[in-house]
Amino acid sequence: MHYLIATVCLGLLSALPFWLGDYGTGLLVGLAGYVTLATAWAMFSGPTRYISLATVAFFGVGAYTVAVLNEVLPYPLVLLCAAGIGGVMALLVGLSTLRLAGIYFVIFTFGLAELVRQLITWFEVNVTGTLGRYIFLDLEAKHIYWQLLALGAATLALSAWIRHSRLGLALRVIGDDETVAAHSGINLARTKLVLFVASSVIITLVGAIQAPRWVYVEPSIVFNPTVSFLTVIMALLGGATRLWGPICGAVPLFLLFEWLSARFPDHFSILLGLMFMAVVYALPNGVLAALEKFRGPRGNGAPKDERKEVNA
Repeated sequence: MHYLIATVCLGLLSALPFWLGDYGTGLLVGLAGYVTLATAWAMFSGPTRYISLATVAFFGVGAYTVAVLNEVLPYPLVLLCAAGIGGVMALLVGLSTLRLAGIYFVIFTFGLAELVRQLITWFEVNVTGTLGRYIFLDLEAKHIYWQLLALGAATLALSAWIRHSRLGLALRVIGDDETVAAHSGINLARTKLVLFVASSVIITLVGAIQAPRWVYVEPSIVFNPTVSFLTVIMALLGGATRLWGPICGAVPLFLLFEWLSARFPDHFSILLGLMFMAVVYALPNGVLAALEKFRGPRGNGAPKDERKEVNA
């Protein structure tokens, strides 16, 4: 029954571009992109509580891969190359940084995004002699939306599978207490690395799929740190530890931010910072958790016997 409902909903969402105009379809592209970004971010950061600000680093790498390869390779191969580059980059970053925790991990991931942007800018200016690239792909907004919708559905399905797997259990134990997790027999490095790479590959693909929207890309466009902050706010607002939390946060916030950026373009960054602080202070566990608390105690999280020894 659940599969039937999911299929019907996916079919209805797929048909929306036929009913909406160009502006509406453009909104759908942005909305589908942020829903996927927030869901992929929460896949790793939700259970582990590792707040990553490297989203835009992988997003920008995906977009730039398309910009560089779109004239020499077929589009499917370009996406495959983007996923591979994002995966290798996440593997290298994860091996060197996932032993960090707390504010150190946050600072490193924020610095990583800036480092990648500066490296690409230096390479473009000093090696290729240009700062931006054109993307010549015959893709309309509806085609980009359908790709993002498929990727978003796959990401949600993967998140659901992980939550009910031994890997998801191991991640929740790590998020509660890494010392306890280590003594329980969980391979901390391997468990965190697998999810970090999977999450980063999806984020890279979002950037790659959305790249044709811009036609012309340069580092300041695709490595905009706002992407990282919006993704975090959306996931935290809905509840990064809930399956549907990122979606519940992404949909209203994306529409709100679109309205704010159009009405208050000069003050948008200030409003974004204020909202970030408000979400963290007022709703640390997200809207869904707050609603559950308001309705009364119904149990919180997994049963107690979930914390028994796990070999992951």
